[in-house]
Amino acid sequence: MVNLLTMLLVFVFSFVIGYLLISKVPSLLHTPLMSMTNALSAITILGAVLIFSLETNLKENIIGFVALGMAAFNVVGGFVITDRMLKLFKKDNQNLTG
Repeated sequence: MVNLLTMLLVFVFSFVIGYLLISKVPSLLHTPLMSMTNALSAITILGAVLIFSLETNLKENIIGFVALGMAAFNVVGGFVITDRMLKLFKKDNQNLTG
């Protein structure tokens, strides 16, 4: 029970801090910030894999699985958006429509 409570506390704390930090970022810095959050999501994935190596109960497994899925979604979405933005700097901008 202590592990679950600790994980929930860290989740809520990181959610609040992350929201406060991201909401104050100017729009010009969103792309570099996205690169940083992709790196943090990769660290989250590694942390979830490490937690899955420990003996946990069903609730902890479900929370870890959800965290793993959300972090993976963020990493993949970040790469897709970064790829789309990099296409804007190419000479031929017709690649964006297709």
